Amino acid sequence: MNIHSLLQLLVIIEECKTTKSVVSELEQVLRSYKFDFYGLLKQPRPNVEISSFMLASRWPENWPVTYENKRYMLVDPVARYLSRAQRPFRWRDAVTALKSDPLRRRMEQMMADARANGLVDGYIFPIHGRNGLLGSLTIGGEAVDLSPTELSLFDAVARKAFWRLLELNDEAQALEEGSSLAAKLTKREMEVLSHLADGMTSIEISRLLAISNHTVDWYMNSIQDKLDAKNRQHIVAIAFRNGLIP
Repeated sequence: MNIHSLLQLLVIIEECKTTKSVVSELEQVLRSYKFDFYGLLKQPRPNVEISSFMLASRWPENWPVTYENKRYMLVDPVARYLSRAQRPFRWRDAVTALKSDPLRRRMEQMMADARANGLVDGYIFPIHGRNGLLGSLTIGGEAVDLSPTELSLFDAVARKAFWRLLELNDEAQALEEGSSLAAKLTKREMEVLSHLADGMTSIEISRLLAISNHTVDWYMNSIQDKLDAKNRQHIVAIAFRNGLIP
């Protein structure tokens, strides 16, 4: 593997003047590492089409349709583990970490479908900001082993490409600016708040985040106290009014 190409990419991305050039340079390095598929995206919200959050991607021809039609977003072990991850991880590690999950059978079905579409294994790099998880870069195809150094460099590339594409799309400032209220909420509380705003129940949120229903309610009570809200409907109203959720 050519670590120099990753170091060079970090410099080149900063100099790119168009989104097309950023994507082209990124894809060139990914191909050199035998990663045929990837997705660089802002953190999706439930019940919203995932394509609207995608900054750049290349997937197997039928995979996006399969993923959406079978509602794999609700059971995707990689996406579920991402919600709690602070560092890059391998897809198969997420499956192992959730081996006792009640939705394990659906996860295995999804991973089997993924392998059938050429997505054998890969890595995901979370991108965090002051309001929690902002997005991620996922790369995959055939199984490729990355060294710790390569993982660190890909992590840096993920953040660099993410923010450069947002800058070129005039979206970076809005994502960087956080409400004063947002500073009061933890990363997990921001996630729970986002799902609440999408109309999800405590049970649905608990399944998505792989935590208990009682834990979700505990987060809800904490959010309500911090926002000085009267009830859950009032929480959502305050959150929208203060720009905590789009």
